[in-house]
Parts: sequence; structure tokens; C-alpha cells
Amino acid sequence: VTCVVDGDTFWLEGTKIRIADINTPETSQPGCVAEAELGARAARRLVQLLNAGPFTLEVQGRATDRYGRALRVVTRRGSSLAEPLVAEGLAERWKGKRSDWCARS
Repeated sequence: VTCVVDGDTFWLEGTKIRIADINTPETSQPGCVAEAELGARAARRLVQLLNAGPFTLEVQGRATDRYGRALRVVTRRGSSLAEPLVAEGLAERWKGKRSDWCARS
């Protein structure tokens, strides 16, 4: 019902949320070991960020993606929770397509 799937996707009270402003490495089908490890770190960090206190889910652009997930920017006190993930190298800002995380290793 409520859990983190990976660094940019989580379930909240039965609704699957895709964080709209970032992309993180894959954990379910990573392209390489480095992507799997970075993806696991991103997921653990997202758990910490979400559990740090109340947050708001904002629609900016489309409300859902092609998979039916709710697209939301997650904020706390006006700042995106994605910013620490990007600053820590665990995510990139969403550019409209996924990047190759394996090419970075």
C-alpha cells in the first residue's frame, strides 16, 4: 500500500507515484552492476527523504504517465525532495527520456 519501489517511484496509500522532476537508476532491470548499486542507494535515500516529515505532491504538467502512474513533484516547505538526490549524484533532472547509467561507470 505504501512503499518505495526505486529512487523515483513509490506507492502512497495505494497510488503509484512517479516523481516527475527526476530520473534515477533502475533497480528491477538494471543494465549493469553499477546501475543496480546506484539504484539501490537512490531508493534507500528516497525512503529517508520521504520519512523525514510531511510532504506535498504537486502536479506540474501531465497528471499521469503512459503506465498510469501519478506524475508528481514531491515538495517539503517549497523545495523538491528530488534536489538532494540530484546533488548527491543519485538522480538526474528529468530530460524527457532515460539516460544510460552504465555509460557513466
